[in-house]
Amino acid sequence: MPEPLVITTPGDRAIVVVRSFDAPRNLVWLCYSKPELLRRWYGLPDWTMPVCDMDFRVGGKWRFVSRSPDGYEMGSQGIYTGIVEPERIEQTEFYDDDWTKGGSENSVVFTETGGRTISTLTVTYSSPEARAAAVATPMAVGMEIGFKRLDAALAELQKA
Repeated sequence: MPEPLVITTPGDRAIVVVRSFDAPRNLVWLCYSKPELLRRWYGLPDWTMPVCDMDFRVGGKWRFVSRSPDGYEMGSQGIYTGIVEPERIEQTEFYDDDWTKGGSENSVVFTETGGRTISTLTVTYSSPEARAAAVATPMAVGMEIGFKRLDAALAELQKA
């Protein structure tokens, strides 16, 4: 059984999110790199993802839009700046509602031990104030909900 995510705040601009998954790294990688799989777990269960565009290559653009049941839309986009399959994805991220005042640089690293994968996401914001604003949101709750959905998707993929 995976343990809930752990968040740390090294330095004054970064957030590091560590989460384990009971699945091999190649399956976790696929769930992050294929739009049809990402849609199965990304975000809250009662939201839809009408836009999940991914040009998954270094220099390629991505755009996600999530829609709440009442119609509110939250969009973000960026560019893939580094991809090492199945180890690391690096990208920029900018929200349509630019609350971060300059976006962030994100890196997720996947390590596998004994059939379990540990995902380490580092989000580096443009300023200490942007990081403080992120920490003040219910981000951790929302991410854990998405990761539990990812747990379920990974379990289904392993049965297939």
